[in-house]
Amino acid sequence: MANTSSAKKAVRKIARRTSVNRARRSRMRTFVRKVEEAIASGNAALAADALQNAVPVVMRAAQRGVIHKNTASRKVSRLTARVKALAAKA
Repeated sequence: MANTSSAKKAVRKIARRTSVNRARRSRMRTFVRKVEEAIASGNAALAADALQNAVPVVMRAAQRGVIHKNTASRKVSRLTARVKALAAKA
């Protein structure tokens, strides 16, 4: 357990940041899941729309430090490629 007042304050700050970051990560995963579900359903228009909504959320998560920027770019790139392939197949 924290002994000094500064360590106690740090514990409180970390708890607040953790809850904020958990919410941001959850929101990002929800948007990514919507894109993956649209791809699985085979609906190219729905997948493209879901991707358009998901990209800013993923990039914002990277900007806020929830995930690394290269991880965000990789996620967006792979989702985009899958949506593009789905549109080409349809």
